[in-house]
Amino acid sequence: MADKDKAPQPTSNRGHGGRGGFQGVVEKPHNFWGTTRRLLNYMQDRLIGLILVFAFAIISVIFQIRTPKILGEATTEIFKGLMKGNAQQKAGFSVASLPINYEKIVQIILIVIVMYLASAVFSFFQQYIMTRISQNTVYKLRRQMKGKMRLVPIKYYDSHSNGDIMSRAVNDMDNIASTLQQSLTQAVTSFVTFVGTLWMMFTISWKLTLIALVTIPLSLVIVGIVAPRSQKYFAAQQKSLGLLNNQVEENYAGQIVLKSFNKEQDTIDQFEVQNKKYYQAAWKAQFISGIIMPLMIFLNNIGYVFVAVVGGIQVANGTVTLGNVQAFLQYTNQFSQPISQLANLMNTIQSTIASAERVFEVIDEEEMKNTKANRPVETDTDNLVELEHVQFGYTDDELLMKDYNLAVKRGQQVAIVGPTGAGKTTIINLLERFYDVKGGSIRLKGVDTRDLDREDLRSHFAMVLQDTWLFTGSIYDNIKYGREDASKDDIIEAAKAAHVDEFVRKLPKGYDTVLNESASNISQGQRQLITIARAFVADPEILILDEATSSVDTRTEVQIQHAMSQLLENRTSFVVAHRLSTIQNADNIIVMNHGAVVETGTHNELLAKNGFYADLYNSQFSDDVSFD
Repeated sequence: MADKDKAPQPTSNRGHGGRGGFQGVVEKPHNFWGTTRRLLNYMQDRLIGLILVFAFAIISVIFQIRTPKILGEATTEIFKGLMKGNAQQKAGFSVASLPINYEKIVQIILIVIVMYLASAVFSFFQQYIMTRISQNTVYKLRRQMKGKMRLVPIKYYDSHSNGDIMSRAVNDMDNIASTLQQSLTQAVTSFVTFVGTLWMMFTISWKLTLIALVTIPLSLVIVGIVAPRSQKYFAAQQKSLGLLNNQVEENYAGQIVLKSFNKEQDTIDQFEVQNKKYYQAAWKAQFISGIIMPLMIFLNNIGYVFVAVVGGIQVANGTVTLGNVQAFLQYTNQFSQPISQLANLMNTIQSTIASAERVFEVIDEEEMKNTKANRPVETDTDNLVELEHVQFGYTDDELLMKDYNLAVKRGQQVAIVGPTGAGKTTIINLLERFYDVKGGSIRLKGVDTRDLDREDLRSHFAMVLQDTWLFTGSIYDNIKYGREDASKDDIIEAAKAAHVDEFVRKLPKGYDTVLNESASNISQGQRQLITIARAFVADPEILILDEATSSVDTRTEVQIQHAMSQLLENRTSFVVAHRLSTIQNADNIIVMNHGAVVETGTHNELLAKNGFYADLYNSQFSDDVSFD
């Protein structure tokens, strides 16, 4: 296939948070509000549920922030009883027990317990409803994205790495689900907690409130100074970490090569250099972000001390009750928490909206076009497949085929050859309509393939690729994948023809042997044989082979070639060949170079031309040079 531009590899810009909860480098969205509105639209059908969630969250917080002041009334009652008892003793009265109103204290405690219980109940229902809403939203997103992946053209997969697609489908989706479930309600509760706590503080003492508020601008100054510096070091840390991961992965994957060339010490030295770079960037990032919280705690403690001193003076003067000072000190501790939470939530929400943008990019991708050619059907043709004046290029400004013609009759074998990167799979891509021609037409049984549904067209083909693809499941199911209505006898017959039956019977569980994720519990050659059996059970009119025997040993290759000679009888085939010895008897050979068709003919005809094919053939067999 012709070379095409590759999309940038996915990068993770989410840094590691320090002890203070600072998140480091945060991936920012391009259109925050537009993407946010679009994401919220997925929850329109759960609007009542969202209203209940926010209402329950607010009610839960209100109950939570009211309890310190009510609990402080119990402290006040105890203090009053102590002071009254001391006054009675000083007056000369005999005091058997302190005149504390225990009945009122018990009543206050019961009220506090009920309020805590109510807060917990409302919080529980809020979490339950929000979990259902968030998971339903992500469910719809995943379903829409999955449906979209079926409709995007093959060029999308050619220009996007598997890692990028997986990252969008898994990581970004999980990020959205987590934020919708927790961060939205947390943002509401943090805001209500901040406002509610501030109000309760003002109801107790405006002087103490002003003292407590002094620490806020100082905290903002600290964050404003430290955070930008931390961002710079986190960026360097992420870059160093990526390089370090690449180096480790390469070293572990290439152990045999490393040991063969005695490069162990060189790789250790290279790793040490990169490891030091990562260490230098990491400790600076973690240290600078980590000092935010200690500084915040220090400022909060200073404020706490001043509040305690001034509050004690006001209690002594009788302007504020002891219980209210106790409650105020609790509010002082609670006051800074929602500020920190909101600061971290902003980063989390930005990262989530960026994830949503990445998902929406897939959903908004251009779909495969079903433009009909509306060409008349040729009923008087003997050709099964026919290419007429085909023009094609992966880009609009460069055509690889300018006027290519090919007629293939039933039962014929067409070979496609050429050096590495010549574009041998281009014709296969056109036959199966992974790409549409720019000009001319491709006909199947006289019908232009553009006038056929892609599913209908591809039902006439079966493919065996050089790179094996097997899914997690039994060997039996992997073979049956070629045709779902295949009987057990059909499966066994195809397995025998592809020489799969021989090794499967020796396995402890036979055809019920479950292949793992990468099918590494069987050999590469056995994996290839299974894919061939899968194509055989499909019983297609047209069989496409991408040098299907290149990954098996010589003995197995002979067996497969013998089986293929029988199975290919009366069946049209296209063979992408890397070894020219395998296609000398082909009815037609298509020679490609630099993405374009340069020669077409039989083996003898092409040798007689003494052109590019002859050079390939002579290079492989005279100089023992392989071009693939």
